[in-house]
Amino acid sequence: MPATAIPDQMRAVVCNGPEDYTLETRPVPELGADDLLIRVEATGVCASDLKCYHGAPKFWGGEGREQWAQAGVTPGHELVGVVVAGSPEAYEVHGVAEGDRIVCEQIVPCWECRFCVRGQYWMCAPHDMFGFRNFDGGMAEYMLVPRRARVHRISHDVAPQHAAFAEPLACSLHAVERAGIQFEDVVVVAGAGPIGLGIIAGARAKNPLTLIALDMDDDKLALARKCGADLTINIRDEDAVAKIRELTEGYGADVYIEGTGHPSAVGQGLSLLRKLGTYVEYSVFGSDVTVDWSIISDDKELTVLGAHLGPYTWPTAIKMIEGGVLPLDEICTDQFGLEDFQRALDTVGDSAGASVKVSILPQS
Repeated sequence: MPATAIPDQMRAVVCNGPEDYTLETRPVPELGADDLLIRVEATGVCASDLKCYHGAPKFWGGEGREQWAQAGVTPGHELVGVVVAGSPEAYEVHGVAEGDRIVCEQIVPCWECRFCVRGQYWMCAPHDMFGFRNFDGGMAEYMLVPRRARVHRISHDVAPQHAAFAEPLACSLHAVERAGIQFEDVVVVAGAGPIGLGIIAGARAKNPLTLIALDMDDDKLALARKCGADLTINIRDEDAVAKIRELTEGYGADVYIEGTGHPSAVGQGLSLLRKLGTYVEYSVFGSDVTVDWSIISDDKELTVLGAHLGPYTWPTAIKMIEGGVLPLDEICTDQFGLEDFQRALDTVGDSAGASVKVSILPQS
């Protein structure tokens, strides 16, 4: 029996469908033979959470798309919690003990498909995910962590909202790894939101010749400089394509990493890259994006890469958080209780607002 007192009931946000989320009282989930039970301390609200909430086809299917979201599931995949119960088998599998503080990767791999068997677990064929499909996420006071999940310990000394930032930071670092940045490169990062700032910090660690951040908000661009950007361009005031050509003797940037989720950023990136440049796409888009594909092929012969989740980057992300590499007090701007989950979603969606990373603290 666990030493920690666990209530019978808890509060949890429930996804009933697009734009239909409710706060409900539910039984604390029953511990299975191979499960951990954690008391959730913080859950970041991702732009993908907002797109799911608004019914984006990416999540709800249609037109030949796979459905990633599932009614009845508690949202939230950027989470941190304290282990309050678990079977001996679960403690052994995950290498944790009661009282440990853990963060969980978003994907819950099957460990049986060809991708998992090859170590490419982040592209697991069934693709079960905390907060979207088959596994409840962190917008609740308690949640189960199954044997199949990937968990990592993180220090109790880190603020809960900062610890939950491990998930977007790990994702950002994967995008950086995909870019193959070299010392002589001019690297452009589109977006100075949570993902973009993580990409900037990761790219800075690769030490390219010049690291440039693009955004439409001067305050976020100031944060980008604190995360390691050499130059910033407010695309509301300046023509980024022309400016970068000017800085590169007319050639264009070597690497472009897209982290905004806005369709206009795709064409922008293709235009400002040099011939034989590298484009990395990280964002989840709310709608289809159309571009001139001849730029990729006949005009420039670009290398175009996707990036999904944060495989094998979590230890580095946690080290950066615990080491104070990022200005997390300024990045993690807004925290809400569970009862204010709708305000949290609306704050993420407020393009004119001053928020950067919004979090829900279920225990507050």
